[in-house]
Amino acid sequence: MWNLSTARRAVAAAAVSLAVAASPAGAQTYPANKITIIVAFAPGGVADTLARFIGQGLSDRLHQPVVVENRGGAGGNIAATVVARAAPDGYTLLATTTAIAVNETLFENKEYSANDLETVAIAAISPESLVTAGTNPTNNLVDFLKSMDGRTINLAVPGVGTGSDIEAEYFLKFLAKAPYQMIPFQGGAPAINATVGGQVDLMASTLGGGAAAQIAGGKLKGLGIAAEHRAAVTPNVPTYTEQGFGNFTAASWVGFFAPAKTDPHIVATLNEAINAIVQTPEVQKKLADMGFDPIAGSPEQADAMFKAEVRKWGDMVKALNLSIK
Repeated sequence: MWNLSTARRAVAAAAVSLAVAASPAGAQTYPANKITIIVAFAPGGVADTLARFIGQGLSDRLHQPVVVENRGGAGGNIAATVVARAAPDGYTLLATTTAIAVNETLFENKEYSANDLETVAIAAISPESLVTAGTNPTNNLVDFLKSMDGRTINLAVPGVGTGSDIEAEYFLKFLAKAPYQMIPFQGGAPAINATVGGQVDLMASTLGGGAAAQIAGGKLKGLGIAAEHRAAVTPNVPTYTEQGFGNFTAASWVGFFAPAKTDPHIVATLNEAINAIVQTPEVQKKLADMGFDPIAGSPEQADAMFKAEVRKWGDMVKALNLSIK
């Protein structure tokens, strides 16, 4: 788990103290009223679920009401635009996923850019995976690809342009060099149903997108995860690297953002609170049940991770020649 060392905590604390001294009075008294978290997707998903846990935790810790609003649409761009245009006072936050890093390159005509947002925290992460029906006799990607014997793979994805779609297409095209036909579904649930039923050969999903639970129940079989290490929730599923596909990693994460130019003291206050919330036993259990791991780090570390993710997903989008106008 990504945590600050004692030395880094001391440096961060000193930086926050300096920021407090230099911040305007409004930042020093933050928060003084209601905070709104705008979720970039519909209710029920991991971003919404975590935003509601975070919202309750922020309310308890900062002693102000926190309201969670869902504004789905355009792959998360509607909510991101709303927050990017909001006042940079810490009272309007965005809860979103890896989609915001993907969208920076994928969408040609967004009404905002990543530079219009301030990274507050990346709170949870789950690796991308490739799975097949539980009845499939193969147990890993190498055996699966051999079993296909060069035939076109019917690949189920939970929507066009999602991280799972892009990661899987990139893997099959450039790493596995296997022929495939992408079959998009409206969300993870119908894609899982089609895979369990054997209507498709392979499915792209984050472990936290419902795949982990189905693997545990035997309805799906995990063939590989795009992570540095095996996941605790699916210890028998090997990584891509273990199977000879290079040091390739890709993950879905949930992050919290504020409008650009939000005072550093406010960002630090929110970051510290979110880090503490995701490390509580209740939230850690909830995340584990969903196939996600908590992350804790400074605003600077979170922002460095976000920028690296924008570059990584941007490279994949460009390699696949994908774009949405």
